[in-house]
Amino acid sequence: MSNRKIYRIRLTADERAAFEDIIKGKRGKVKIAAWKVQRANAMLKCDESEQGPAWADEKIADAFATTTRSLENWRKKAALEGPLSLLERKERSAPPTPPILDGEKEAQLTKIACSEPLDGRSRWTLQMLAEQL
Repeated sequence: MSNRKIYRIRLTADERAAFEDIIKGKRGKVKIAAWKVQRANAMLKCDESEQGPAWADEKIADAFATTTRSLENWRKKAALEGPLSLLERKERSAPPTPPILDGEKEAQLTKIACSEPLDGRSRWTLQMLAEQL
């Protein structure tokens, strides 16, 4: 693999501070995901500004248990969308599975479930709800 980098990262002081806060866990009482800490560490080591160490990809990959391919992808995203974009997950364009009920049928189901159950039962079963719907 060549050592030539297409996308170079030069972090501003604010970006460096944001990544350092992630690494130190300064997000209040909210736990920080390990993948965010990993990316923050990697970006700080990729930094080619005066404050950055500008490590080689192979050294970063070894240090933070990732691949050079991932680093290339992260650098590309950071260069095109901004370094802090690496800390956000991509929004899904569609849910993983389509909803079974639309709003109208969901309202009908709620109405049935809130009513008295049939046949002297004390509560609705899923099978009874499905049959009534």
